[in-house]
Amino acid sequence: MSATQDRNEYQLSSRDRGIIFALLIATFVVILNETIMNVALPKLMVELSVSANTVQWLATAFMLTMAVVIPMTGFIIQRFSTRAVFLAAMGLFSLGTLVAGLAPDFELLLAGRIVQASGTALMLPLLITTVLALVPVERRGAVMGNISIVISVAPAIGPTLSGLILEALSWRFMFLLVLPVALLTLAYGAWRLVNVAEPRPGRLDLASVLLSAAGFGGLVYGFSSAGEGPEGWSSPRVATALAIGGVSLAVFVWRQLALQRQSTPLLDLRVFRHPMFSLSLVIIMIAMMALFGGAILLPIYLQNIRDLGSLETGLLLLPGGLLMGLAAPTVGKLFDRRGPVALTSTGALLLSLTLWGFGTVGASTPVGLLLALHLLLCLGLALLFTPVMTTGLNPLPGHLYSHGSAIMSTLQMVAGAVGTALLVTIMTSRAASLRAVASPEVAQITGLHAAFAVSAGIAVLALVLSFFLRRVAPGEAAVPTHGETHAAFAGDD
Repeated sequence: MSATQDRNEYQLSSRDRGIIFALLIATFVVILNETIMNVALPKLMVELSVSANTVQWLATAFMLTMAVVIPMTGFIIQRFSTRAVFLAAMGLFSLGTLVAGLAPDFELLLAGRIVQASGTALMLPLLITTVLALVPVERRGAVMGNISIVISVAPAIGPTLSGLILEALSWRFMFLLVLPVALLTLAYGAWRLVNVAEPRPGRLDLASVLLSAAGFGGLVYGFSSAGEGPEGWSSPRVATALAIGGVSLAVFVWRQLALQRQSTPLLDLRVFRHPMFSLSLVIIMIAMMALFGGAILLPIYLQNIRDLGSLETGLLLLPGGLLMGLAAPTVGKLFDRRGPVALTSTGALLLSLTLWGFGTVGASTPVGLLLALHLLLCLGLALLFTPVMTTGLNPLPGHLYSHGSAIMSTLQMVAGAVGTALLVTIMTSRAASLRAVASPEVAQITGLHAAFAVSAGIAVLALVLSFFLRRVAPGEAAVPTHGETHAAFAGDD
């Protein structure tokens, strides 16, 4: 077959391109909203007359809602049509945006954020599942690269955009300016979207929903509280949340394994029979631990040590996010041609070296060097995430697409919470141990150095594991269980 014939064979139809484009735009809008609030929290404390602990719930409740809803998306996407899930997701997001923008008090603003998060949680798993269903394996890297644009650029733009809005307008415009975009996206999706696959019958297991909410919600809340609160790991609230989360998650896993033999589980754990999915998931979780911790540590350094404002910090970090977006499509195409190892190992190496480099910065480090380190960090992430995610999801048969994307999205969130708690704890404990013998600035810089060093060490583990990745076709290399074989799922590829 000629190269031209080969390209034509894998050309997506205009219908499929329209579906994926609509989902990409919608996902960009909802992910942009995740980070747009961070810069506004101090202003909201003053305007709504609430404490720092109270206003933090605008971020915490959003994350907890995501942790509760995302594990349900594996079931929801299979049970309902693509069009119905999209309309529900963007409808909830638009409603939450309207409520938040018009909220007269903190309670309604919080309610709006929770409704927003419910829609946001549905969108990314829906996008990934649809791409896996529509795009042949030979082109998935390129299309998953476009997903990486959404995932990387939207969070980078969020803080900068909110900083610019707050310079000139009320905080309400962070929602009121997003609302028309969300409504236009909803209308466009309602026009272009058709059902990708027939819904599969199934019964929602209420016990699994409750166990999932307590398990994942408890872990995310516990680790987030450990990283944010002044008491840290010694807080009874943290210990209680982690204990409830751990026990609930263990019972949840047991119940899903039992339901696999009887009916439809909420999360189908048979995805872990595919070694490349399991390995890729571990690498992504390790990278997310390093990334989320670094994403917390770097603004602390820029604002507390270098005295930069929120807007200046956002502008300094913006080019890195844009670089990730620009690099992602090229990385995806290279993955389709060359496979994962060269890309992921280079990305993990850059991640390790740049995090180590941030562990050497001081109070007078040139801004140009900081920008260069952050650009290299983001390039490393671009080289890492698209190939690892695609390698992990490619081997899954069609009936596990939605469950694989749900599990990957959920555990990335848990890993981010763990990384944040771990690295913030290292930073604060190291700084506290030096305050008696050093100035506050020196103590804080030393604490940051220790946290970045641990973050670099975590990234090295991802580097080692990246050499074991290999490209696997859908349905191949699954580990069979007693009395069960895996046949190719109709229409997988």
